[in-house]
Amino acid sequence: MADIIRNIDRCIRGSEDKMFDEDLDPHDFEFDEKVASIFDDMVSRSVPMYQETMMASMGLAKKFIQDGSNVYDIGCSTGTLLLNFSSFVSNNDIKLIGIDNASAMIDQARAKIREVGYEKEIELRQQSVEENIELNNASVIFMNYTLQFVRPLYRESVLKQIYEGLNPNGCFILVEKVLGNDSLYNRIYIDLYYEYKARVGYSEREIQQKREALENVLIPYRIDENIGLLKKCGFSSTEIFFKWYNFAGLVAVKE
Repeated sequence: MADIIRNIDRCIRGSEDKMFDEDLDPHDFEFDEKVASIFDDMVSRSVPMYQETMMASMGLAKKFIQDGSNVYDIGCSTGTLLLNFSSFVSNNDIKLIGIDNASAMIDQARAKIREVGYEKEIELRQQSVEENIELNNASVIFMNYTLQFVRPLYRESVLKQIYEGLNPNGCFILVEKVLGNDSLYNRIYIDLYYEYKARVGYSEREIQQKREALENVLIPYRIDENIGLLKKCGFSSTEIFFKWYNFAGLVAVKE
């Protein structure tokens, strides 16, 4: 499994993330052309255990795939998860669908899919998750590092759509940046996360400028808040499958 991810990652890795390595005018973070061009490097370095969490997500998803069903990735960004999942599963009787609201991300995903030759396996749709999105006959829905960017006002309606789009016994996989239940741990986790970013090569200026750009855009919830929302939207079975300081992975099954 790790070989699959590494091989595809070598094929599709974009430019190095140096976006915040210069003085920038203060503005909110946007998934524009500049971000799309360096996104693969950014996310693989900025998100702790990114590849391991993707492998864990795919391993869980594989247990819930149903013949003739759809597999969605909401917030598919540059298509990395779907590309890896297409190679990871042997079931050819499923349809892989990626949804993202950023045209630059969709363009980058299309280019990567063409390069690897997976145009027939993966369908891409540009659409905001805050609108009514068409989800049907789904056995698996991924939403990794995406709900945190949805305005809180819309999160419940998004999760309700996901629940309604899943088939019985289908699973929803959610990976997010999260808050701790105690402000003490939040401060510690933030410090440890910034130490991690420094270890992978980000400068203090890069860390600070990205933090400021994301401040009004990325709004994390506590794990119990996310679980509470999932249960409110119909999911009776939820489980934490990954936790690293202020990052967590949840799986929820529609019974």
